Amino acid sequence: MIVKRLLADLENSAADERARGAEALARAYLHDDLSEMELLDAETALTALLDDPVLAVRRAIARILGSSRNAPAHVIAALASDHSLVAGRVLTHSPLLSDDDLIEALGVADSYAQVAIALRPGLSSKVAAIIAAVGGRESMIALAVNESALLEEAEMLVILERHGTDGEVREALLGRSHLPAPIQTAIATLTAAALEQFATRTGWLGPQRSERCTREARELTIIEIAAQEFARTETLPVALAAQLRDNGQLTPSLLLKALLCGERSLFEATLAMLSGIAIRRVSGLARAWSGAGFAALYARAGLPAGLLSAFRAALSALDDTGITTEPGEPLQLSGVLIERTLTACERVPSPELREVTALLHRLRAEALRQEARAVSADMIEHARTAMLEAPADSHAAGARIAPQIDLEAIEAAILPRDEDIAA
Repeated sequence: MIVKRLLADLENSAADERARGAEALARAYLHDDLSEMELLDAETALTALLDDPVLAVRRAIARILGSSRNAPAHVIAALASDHSLVAGRVLTHSPLLSDDDLIEALGVADSYAQVAIALRPGLSSKVAAIIAAVGGRESMIALAVNESALLEEAEMLVILERHGTDGEVREALLGRSHLPAPIQTAIATLTAAALEQFATRTGWLGPQRSERCTREARELTIIEIAAQEFARTETLPVALAAQLRDNGQLTPSLLLKALLCGERSLFEATLAMLSGIAIRRVSGLARAWSGAGFAALYARAGLPAGLLSAFRAALSALDDTGITTEPGEPLQLSGVLIERTLTACERVPSPELREVTALLHRLRAEALRQEARAVSADMIEHARTAMLEAPADSHAAGARIAPQIDLEAIEAAILPRDEDIAA
């Protein structure tokens, strides 16, 4: 009787009063100790209120029933197909909606409803795949940031194929934990392409120099990804090498740069992938780089025969110096490794090594610049720290004894000049 009276009162009430009444009715259905007949009356009343023309009334019901397992199933189904502002909470939280229900909803969902489904906790891979295939930009971002969604590598690649030029989509994917290496490299490639287009469009760099700079930055990123994956398991870099080969990014230049950064994993994984030999066996042969076994492995992998001496020189430099990149350390070219490899290559009178020596000369210059930047940055930081820690009365005396350090001049010496940018 109470429910019937409430429904009768709501019929002639103002919109805000009907919304409050609908919320109270939904709350009573879930939480009050109603008799079986009262529960049936409340369910009937809630069903009738689904036809209320006022959006706030239906939203009030969805807000209370949307995450409850005890809500009437037919009411939830109706709310899920309502206006997206009503359906949103139900689509995100209702445990009564199956994967098939969600997929059916996606067929007619607008952007808001797509996002609501994409943010659903524990979203299945089945539904995630549908969103990746047909969803809009906003739902791609929502799906990527939903760490509980079962988003497979294949679906991530679909997202990048459809929306990879969107920086926010790439950033959202990068925020996921344990991102597969192929996805990391795909994002690095797309980001490098976007930076290249930006630099060329704004006139900061010419097309050729822009392409070279972005390619080298992408390659260093790929090498670092391989190192991270190798730290987790030896087999992952092999899959990464296969992906790089399929994408046309696996080049002798990339492999040589990896060694010159003190990182062996990508080189060894590539030999394993190309030769079909287990990576542990490959690692042993690569450590014996001067022997016939390594030469046979290199030939079986199909790498350029004329560059064997260059790779042997780099491996020799690694052994002699003991330089390696520890997990978590920033990856950068080693001037010592480059110098030793360059010296060894210049001793070999081979026309095939001319391009390699030219590359090594350029990498040496880049490594020297990197080291100079690091040293200069340390000098600036030490100078600033000394000035901040000096006693207050020492500044005046210091001005009489020695000129103040011109920090702006030091920073200007590190930054590229206008003519360098224009070059």
